[in-house]
Amino acid sequence: MSERLQVTVDGVRLVGHVSGAPDAPPMVLLHGLGDDAGTWDVVGGEFARHFRVVAIDLRGHGLSDWPGTYSFELMRDDVLGVLDRLGVDRVNLLGHSMGGTVAYLIAEKEPGRIDRLILEDTPPPYPWGRTAPEKPDTPVPFDWPVLEAVYDQLNDPDPAWWERVSEISAPTLIIAGGPGSHIPQDKLGEAAARLPHGTLQVISAGHHVHTERPAEFTAAVLAFLGA
Repeated sequence: MSERLQVTVDGVRLVGHVSGAPDAPPMVLLHGLGDDAGTWDVVGGEFARHFRVVAIDLRGHGLSDWPGTYSFELMRDDVLGVLDRLGVDRVNLLGHSMGGTVAYLIAEKEPGRIDRLILEDTPPPYPWGRTAPEKPDTPVPFDWPVLEAVYDQLNDPDPAWWERVSEISAPTLIIAGGPGSHIPQDKLGEAAARLPHGTLQVISAGHHVHTERPAEFTAAVLAFLGA
C-alpha cells in the first residue's frame, strides 16, 4: 500500500506517494514531461520490496501545483526541498527524460546526497534544435507552459550542466532505450564516459523503457542497486 505525500516547498504544493518499509533505504522517482508519479506504479511496486520509494508529481504535473513558472532549476530545488521536509539526507535517485535532467542537476548541485543515480534514456541537456509543438485544442494532463519552458531550456541549455557531469560522484547507471528512442544514443554514451563512475546499459524498448519493458528495467535497476 502507498501513502499520499503532500509537501509545500517555497509556496508550491508538491504531491506524490510513498511506499515500502519506513526503515528501508530511500529511493526517489522523477517522471518525464507530461507524466506524473503514476507512471512508476508497476516498477515502483517492485522497488518498494527493497526501498522506501518516494514518487513525486513535479510542479505543473499531476496533483502538484501548477504555478505557471517552470525551469529545470526550480524542479531541482523542489525535489531537494521535499527531501529536506522529509528529513532525508541521502537517496537513490531515478529520473526518466525530463525527470532525468532534474536528477542530473540535483546530483551536480548536491553530489553528497546521492547514493546511486539511475538515468533513463536522458543525457545532460544539449542544444537539440527542436520546435515546441502547438498547444492542442483538447485538454492535456499537465500545465502547457511546462513544455514551453522545457523546450526553451533544451534549445539553449546552460553549458555548465554538461560540463559539471564529471563532478557527479555517485555510481551512475544510464539505461538507454536503443534505436527506437528519439534520444540520440551517442549522447548517452558520451555522458556515461564523462561520469566518474558511469555505466551504460541498453534495453531496446524506445524512450519509455520502464513502461515498455518493466521486468527488464526493474531487474537492471535492482541489480545496479545491489538489491
